[in-house]
Amino acid sequence: MGIESPDTVKKTAAREDEEIKEPSMYRVLLHNDDYSTMDFVIEVLMFVFHKSEEEATRIMLNVHRKGIGVCGVYTYEVAETKVNTVESLAKERGFPLKCTMEDDSL
Repeated sequence: MGIESPDTVKKTAAREDEEIKEPSMYRVLLHNDDYSTMDFVIEVLMFVFHKSEEEATRIMLNVHRKGIGVCGVYTYEVAETKVNTVESLAKERGFPLKCTMEDDSL
C-alpha cells in the first residue's frame, strides 16, 4: 500500500467531478451534380460509407432528387477523413462529386 499525498487525492477527486462530454457529431453530405454517374455515387457509398447496395441506391436517389443526401453521422475526425476520401476518389475518376460535412446539432 502506498501513501497518497493530499495533492494526489485532490487531483483524483477533481477528475471524478469532471463531466465526460460526448464528442460533437457531424453529418457527411453528398451534393448532386450533372456529371457524376449514379453508379459512381453508389460505389462511393458502398466503399467509403459501408452501405449495402440497397441503402446506397436509396441515398443516391435522394441526392439526385433533392440535391443533397446524408451519408452518415460521425465524429469530426472520421467525417473529415470520409469527406477527403470521397473528394480524392472523385478527382481520381474525373468526377466533380462534392462532399461536405456539417455539425449535426444544427
